[in-house]
Amino acid sequence: MKTRVKELRTAAKMTQQQLADLVRVSSRTIISIEKEQYNPSLMLAYRIAQVFGTTVEDLCCLQENKALEDQQYVED
Repeated sequence: MKTRVKELRTAAKMTQQQLADLVRVSSRTIISIEKEQYNPSLMLAYRIAQVFGTTVEDLCCLQENKALEDQQYVED
């Protein structure tokens, strides 16, 4: 799932470790989210969104991801 985590983190001049510490996960978790290899839980997405003053919907690009998923569903 595409997210804006890396974009928001770099704009805030924050390291992966700093963000991980703030939301109580490992830096590997943040790396995996940024590489789209791991989807954050709802609670983790909420914590990250709070750090950056945004919504879970915006952080997780929910409209865009839903459109992609809908398109895949139609193609199958």
